[in-house]
Amino acid sequence: MPSTFTIVMIVILIVLIAACIALYFFGKRAEKRQAEQQEQMDAAAQTVSMLVIDKKKMKLKEAGLPAVVLENTPKYLRRTKVPVVKAKIGPRIMTLMCDNKVFEVIPVKKEVKAVVSGLYITGIKSVRGGSIEQPQKKKKGFFRRNKS
Repeated sequence: MPSTFTIVMIVILIVLIAACIALYFFGKRAEKRQAEQQEQMDAAAQTVSMLVIDKKKMKLKEAGLPAVVLENTPKYLRRTKVPVVKAKIGPRIMTLMCDNKVFEVIPVKKEVKAVVSGLYITGIKSVRGGSIEQPQKKKKGFFRRNKS
C-alpha cells in the first residue's frame, strides 16, 4: 500500500503535467495571434518624416492618446507605463506610442524618418543631419567600473 506522501506527490505531478500541456497550447495560440497582428501592422506601415519634440515613459491615461486606444486596451495594462513620443508630422503635432527598442534610439529635437503603423512607431530609417546612435549597454554584475 503506497503511503500518503507518494499519493500526494503523484497528484501534484499530474497537475503540473496538465498545467504544462495547457500552457503549451495557450502559447501556440498566442503566437499565432501575434503573427497575425504583426502582418497587419506591416501591411499598414508607412514611412513618415517627423520632428521629434519630446519622448517619455508615461501611463496611457496621462499620454493624451485618443479614447479609442484606452477603450481597446485591456484593464490590466492601462496602469503600466508605455514609451510615448510627441512629434510634429507635417502641420500636426501628434502623440505616438513607440516600440521599446525604437524608444531608446530615437533622438529628441531632430528630424527622423520613421516607420509608423497607425499610432505606433515600429522603426527608424534615418536621422537628418546625423546618424542613429545606439545606446550603450549597461554591464550587469557586482563589480562595475565607471569610465569617465
